[in-house]
Amino acid sequence: MSNGFEVDYAVVYKTFHTGIPILGDFKLTETLIVSWIVMAIITGLCIFLTRDLKVENISKRQAFAEMLVETGNNFVRNNTGGNKFDKLIPFVSALFATSVISNLISLIGLRSPTADLSTEAAWAVVVFIMITATKIKTNGFGGYLKGFTTPIAVMTPFNILSELATPVSMACRHFGNILSGVVIDGLIYWALGLASAALFGLIPGAVGSFLSKIPILGIGIPAVTGVYFDWFSGCMQAFIFCMLTVMYIANAAEEG
Repeated sequence: MSNGFEVDYAVVYKTFHTGIPILGDFKLTETLIVSWIVMAIITGLCIFLTRDLKVENISKRQAFAEMLVETGNNFVRNNTGGNKFDKLIPFVSALFATSVISNLISLIGLRSPTADLSTEAAWAVVVFIMITATKIKTNGFGGYLKGFTTPIAVMTPFNILSELATPVSMACRHFGNILSGVVIDGLIYWALGLASAALFGLIPGAVGSFLSKIPILGIGIPAVTGVYFDWFSGCMQAFIFCMLTVMYIANAAEEG
């Protein structure tokens, strides 16, 4: 057993050279593959939950699907004060489902895509474009640019930095919390493995040598800590990211 601890980066399985300087090389990474697995899981769940829909005598599966839809509707409407932002419901629901499943997929041994900053950065860029588009639609392009000079022109650089800080803070907040959970989980496994080797190494003979190689203390305890670092923290970060998305877009529409 190694006496050191380290967090591995996402594996790069293959690099494709595009030959286009602007695009650079395309890398088939572990994050990309697991992200496609997450999308396949969500697609499969949607197909499963929406089969054989009925108006009367609905199944438990349809009741569950309707509950999810109602939850998504209430989440957006309760945080925007009405139904004028209903167009955000499909996007926010898909974002929440993707975030939750990406966060929790580590429970089955796959590396969470949200432990890679590029994933949250892509989400944040999409949200930033939606925020900017909403502001331009509300105030016009000239009004949007004029907003950077409010309240006085000397504040323009700071207003621009504040605008750019929105996607950066959203991405880094989500990424930092998920990665910290991965690191802490890894430290717990590593520490329990060392403790197990040290404890059973005290037993003399071949029996002690055999048992010291098995991380017996790592059975059970990580599952308890995983309730917070995987389940609670993963769901909470997905909720916060979607909450900020809704509030930022709603506030952008109210700035007119």
